Order: sequence, then C-alpha cells, then structure tokens
Amino acid sequence: MSLKEAAARKGSFLHALRAVAWSFFGVRKNSEYEKDVKHLNPVHVIVAGLLAAAVFVTALVLLVKWVVGSGIAG
Repeated sequence: MSLKEAAARKGSFLHALRAVAWSFFGVRKNSEYEKDVKHLNPVHVIVAGLLAAAVFVTALVLLVKWVVGSGIAG
C-alpha cells in the first residue's frame, strides 16, 4: 500500500486520538492494533501523537511549577 492510499483512509481523528492515548499507556491488544493499522489515517495519527505529546509536556511543566511554587520541593 502506498502512502497516498494510506493517507486517503477515512478513519476519524477521534479514533486516532484514542489509539494514541492507549499507546501512551503501552496497553494495546494485537487485534486492536491490526484493526487500527487497516483503518486509521496516518496523518491523523501523527497529528494526534504530536498533540498528545505537547499536552503531556505542558502538564509536566505545570506540575513542576506548581510543586516548586508550593514549597513542597524545597
């Protein structure tokens, strides 16, 4: 399958977000993975992955600022 054909898949962005969220936890059934490979649009998966990574890093930065600012860490 070519990249052009894969990018033309009609998988929803919400489905891609769900797949990326499960992959962040490392919990994924092989059958679900196979289904995702066949149906998800790779462009959606890349965008969802970048978005999830940005949210994760932002949450960590805010958590560290809160802990340092509250005096718990020092």
